[in-house]
Amino acid sequence: MNEPNRRAFFQKTATMLAASGVLSARAGVSEAPTEFSRAEEGFPLAVPGYFGSRPGIQIGTQMSPNASEEDMQFARQLGVEWVMTSLPEEGQNLESYLALKKRFAEHGLKIYRLANHRCHNMEEVTLNLPGRDAKIEEYLRYIRLMGQAGIHYSTYAHMGNGIWSSPPETIRGGARARALRLNGDAAGYWIDKTWRGPLSHGRRYTEEELWENYTYFIRKVVPVAEESGVYIGIHPDDPPVYDLGGIPRCIFGNFEGYKRALEIADSPHVGVCLCVGCWLEGGERMGKSVVEAIRYFAGQKKLFKVHFRNITEPLPQGFVETFLDDGYMNMYLVMRALHEMGYTGAVISDHIPGMVGGHRSAEAFAVGYMKALIQAAATPA
Repeated sequence: MNEPNRRAFFQKTATMLAASGVLSARAGVSEAPTEFSRAEEGFPLAVPGYFGSRPGIQIGTQMSPNASEEDMQFARQLGVEWVMTSLPEEGQNLESYLALKKRFAEHGLKIYRLANHRCHNMEEVTLNLPGRDAKIEEYLRYIRLMGQAGIHYSTYAHMGNGIWSSPPETIRGGARARALRLNGDAAGYWIDKTWRGPLSHGRRYTEEELWENYTYFIRKVVPVAEESGVYIGIHPDDPPVYDLGGIPRCIFGNFEGYKRALEIADSPHVGVCLCVGCWLEGGERMGKSVVEAIRYFAGQKKLFKVHFRNITEPLPQGFVETFLDDGYMNMYLVMRALHEMGYTGAVISDHIPGMVGGHRSAEAFAVGYMKALIQAAATPA
């Protein structure tokens, strides 16, 4: 489709959707020619969110920066356009960012999120440890690089002692998946670090300390994110709610914590990467159901990305991650809420179980299931 026809198509589509009320949460979308042409380069719309070749909920996939041509062909065969990827420490420079962006583009793929894992879970920042200011500066350099490269979204997690897990367990058909039992086998992990209880950092931290540390950090981040044109979606604590290793999970571990944190940030560039699985882990103690959270954050134009994951049951009983159709949540209700709120950002599979046939089998199942749910949610009753 050539450029004039593409713009006409998007203008007509946006007008029809606005008339039907689907775009009611997206102020400014009626100015489609400018916004949609910019969206092809990966710029957020007013949600903010992203558009691919068509309006609506987008499907993304996680890929290595060293993905083979066959890997990228596989993604396109699944109908995926958006890639979540990362680069190692030596790749944190503008030349590497632009080269990776070009490589994916040559295979019909666009980078939605380019991660720097050194700046994702930063215990120095969350807990005000030695080196905090240097770590914040490293994070700000990363955000500036993202803006310079024309990549406008980043996920951030504010956990002081990582993602906690127990040994994997067996689910349907003998597949293996991550589990968490709040007992002596549980530990926190991130990259090459491991934290264990009862006190992962030698003492117990207060909620007041954590709020002070977050406020210090986010007030340095906001002006840089706004100047760089980068949107930051903050991931829930995994798991949420419960103190682990002497560190409360009071900020991104429940609805009220999120609400207060976003109010402190007070910026359209700071919002939510909603991990459905994490929200389900917390259960009723999250304060809002995952569907209620979607409606609130999307209504505030703060929902930037969604991790689509199901689990067997909420804490404190313990949980095992499982197939999208085999957990305690009806995932159709999640997708329907996203559609009804006019969400246009990416949805990705998350922590997919190990299946016969390897990663591609598991991703094909997840993407196919998500695409079917999107179609069902968008089909009039």
